[in-house]
Amino acid sequence: MDMEVTAWTSLYHAMNAQDDKRPFSVAGLRRIWRFADVRRSRLWQYLAVSVVGAVLAVVTPVLAGRVVDAIVGGRPSGVVLGLAGLIAVIAVVEAALGLLARWLSASIGEDLILRLRTKVYDHVQRMPIAFFTRTRTGALVSRLNNDVIGAQRAFSDTLSSVVGNLVTLLLTLVVMISLSWQITLLALVLLPVFVLPARRMGTRLARLEREAANHNAAMSTQMTERFSAPGATLVKLFGRPARESAEFALRARRVRDIGVRGAMVQTVFITALTLVSALALALVYGLGGFYALRGQLDPGAVVALALLLTRLYAPLTALASARVEVMSALVSFERVFEVLDLRPLIVEKPDARPLPEGPVSVEFTDVRFSYPSAEKVSLASLEEVAVLDTRGGAEVLHGVSFRAEPGQLVALVGSSGAGKSTIASLVPRLYDVDSGSVRLSGVDVRDLTAEAIREALGMVTQDGHLFHESIRENLLLARPEANEEELWDVLRRARLADLVASLPDGLDTVVGERGYRLSGGERQRLTIARLLLARPRVVILDEATAHLDSTSEAAVQAALGEALEGRTAVVIAHRLSTIRAADLILVVEDGHVVERGTHAELLAAGGRYEELYRTQFAEQVPVS
Repeated sequence: MDMEVTAWTSLYHAMNAQDDKRPFSVAGLRRIWRFADVRRSRLWQYLAVSVVGAVLAVVTPVLAGRVVDAIVGGRPSGVVLGLAGLIAVIAVVEAALGLLARWLSASIGEDLILRLRTKVYDHVQRMPIAFFTRTRTGALVSRLNNDVIGAQRAFSDTLSSVVGNLVTLLLTLVVMISLSWQITLLALVLLPVFVLPARRMGTRLARLEREAANHNAAMSTQMTERFSAPGATLVKLFGRPARESAEFALRARRVRDIGVRGAMVQTVFITALTLVSALALALVYGLGGFYALRGQLDPGAVVALALLLTRLYAPLTALASARVEVMSALVSFERVFEVLDLRPLIVEKPDARPLPEGPVSVEFTDVRFSYPSAEKVSLASLEEVAVLDTRGGAEVLHGVSFRAEPGQLVALVGSSGAGKSTIASLVPRLYDVDSGSVRLSGVDVRDLTAEAIREALGMVTQDGHLFHESIRENLLLARPEANEEELWDVLRRARLADLVASLPDGLDTVVGERGYRLSGGERQRLTIARLLLARPRVVILDEATAHLDSTSEAAVQAALGEALEGRTAVVIAHRLSTIRAADLILVVEDGHVVERGTHAELLAAGGRYEELYRTQFAEQVPVS
């Protein structure tokens, strides 16, 4: 390793030395060690290879000095050739060990990334809906990317670096002292000239890089939000493109300026440090040559000392930053463990059972419910706020009771925010009740397996969410084993077959982010087709026809007729005309069921339902 490379190594370690004052957590270290249990044997192999490599790195300069002594001493050519051959063999072994170490490092690191990512991903999937309504998606994705990779560095880079550099440093010092303690002392005296500027300049560069990273993150957020279909629409309708462009350009220019400054700081630092290194070598050659001419030091020792000098500075500067590097890796582990330590609110019981065969009834018995507070479902760092919102826990459903018999249609109506969607979300167990019970065919949903609930229930919400995948993939989400004929059958029943057949790629047409390549009515009918494919025994419709024009609503209603036929249904309806034939209508206000009955009974009662119906009817009367 020449002195310029050593200077770059020093700067790299200094830049990554982001000091963290938190103490080491023994419990955290034990948890990390347990997490590495699967690859522990390979980890020991990696450390062993790193130690052997460090030993060979010190042996080579010593052998080079022996070659010089053999030449100066007029030793037989066989000795010189033998030493040269040994140096060549060591070089080959070093290269092989380097490849082996890299393979072990990559294997351990990538395996750790795989385990961490899959564990976090699986854990997040078990989190309640309240977690996703509070968490910023970008912050959560960062845990799966940046922090996982930061944690991986603890094994693949930092650990081996500490072990290898420690062994290299100790052996180098021992050999240098044995050759000349005076020159070794000189090298150590010059060390602060090497390390201190690296720490100072490294901190400055790290600060610049963090600022650039913040600007880049802000630009990424701006692009992500503005380049999505709804975001682009919002900017075109209400935004000011010139201002948006100016804000983006301001950040981009700042990143450019930081890049120029950083490049100049690096160049000046490396040039100065390389000069200092060259002067240090000159001193070693000068003092060593002086001792050699006086017969106090062998010429080969001078060469060996000069070569060992470069192997002294790099490990010392790396070890000087080892603590903060280890702490940085531990912080990454802590941020990953933060997510893993969030307890899912919906947990399947060990003795959970399947749902009995046959038609399914839905029953609410004195249900009381309050949405969980932030500290139960979220982290301040995931919401990107300083302190979590302490609000929450207020009861929103107060003693709700009703029963939908098998095959019946129960409609929920009422003002916005009355609690209708909350009631609907309790049936598929998106949340658990605080008291009372929600039962399917007489079995509490908390006693059922998650698979049983998924197979029994199908839900269509008002936004008709679709993934940025093909029509086929969006349909198969409901039943992956469905064949081509079944897919076309549900599309026909949802009044979408002709449209899909007319598309160039048919079923393989990508629908775009959130399905925005389709119209609102087409998206909704596709979600209904997905529902039909799932063949649920209970259907929940949460204002499935809201925000649709009359033509789209008629097509969706026809598709819903197919979806509801012969099934138990809980329907939230804004347009009361769509639920006149419901077997039971519940009027929900402020979390209470204030009225119940059929359409005719509620109109005759002259209560809240009659008021809602009269208001809607009046809105539909054309003004002359």
